[in-house]
Amino acid sequence: MDQTTLVNAGTEKANALMTLVTQYGTEFGIKILASLAFWLIGRWLIRFSVGLVQSSLGRQNVDPTVLRYVGSFITVTLNILLVIGVLGYLGVQTTTFAALLAAVGLAIGLAWSGLLANLAAGGFIIVLRPFKVGDVICAGGVTGTVTEIGLFVTAINTADNILTLVGNNKIFADNIQNLSHNPYRRVDLTAQLSNAADYQAAIDLLKARLSALPNVLTVPAVDVEILEFNLLGPVLAVRPYCQPSHYGQVFFASNKVIKDTLGSADFPAPMATQTLIMQQP
Repeated sequence: MDQTTLVNAGTEKANALMTLVTQYGTEFGIKILASLAFWLIGRWLIRFSVGLVQSSLGRQNVDPTVLRYVGSFITVTLNILLVIGVLGYLGVQTTTFAALLAAVGLAIGLAWSGLLANLAAGGFIIVLRPFKVGDVICAGGVTGTVTEIGLFVTAINTADNILTLVGNNKIFADNIQNLSHNPYRRVDLTAQLSNAADYQAAIDLLKARLSALPNVLTVPAVDVEILEFNLLGPVLAVRPYCQPSHYGQVFFASNKVIKDTLGSADFPAPMATQTLIMQQP
């Protein structure tokens, strides 16, 4: 075989190799471009679907927190399916990927058990609805107005205007007091009388003045009764009723009425007294 024949054979092999590389490169490039298009179109469809679902639920006056939960769940689920679909199109074994994803999920679940517990508790809060945004609650050792129910924490704005984030699991695992649920609340106050005071006159006068206060309900009527006795005299239980949103105003106004009423000359100030017995030897 002469040198010319060897050169021709080498050229043919090089051309065949180049043709093969070009063919596989073209196919791979087409797959990459198709996968990219698949990803972009899939992402657009996911956003469109989530927006469609949220719009549909919004027209039914569904709670905004529920909308966020549903949107997040649908987005995460569809994105996982989209990734698996793209990898499958590229020839990656999705069964292996699914097993790896499950293993990673288990590891993350063990490491983030507290966060997942908060997530689960947040789901129960949304489903059972013991409170909603805008309610005044006492839960997890915090009392205030609920400003947001998140995936993991609930934001509560306290009476002194401090934003407090409480884990949903802590809220759901403890007692929850919803101070805004019922149509009215009772304001519990006490008033100390002297032993020398006319307690019935004090009761009648307090009832009349408290009933005249703004935002104090007539039904149920104001309760003023003797609660207990001590060395100073009888202690009155003073209990006006109001709507939950007026609790603070009625509380302070009622205290002022108690002071102005029992501080007048008609009612002697309660004073501790002692009796001394002197005996001559």
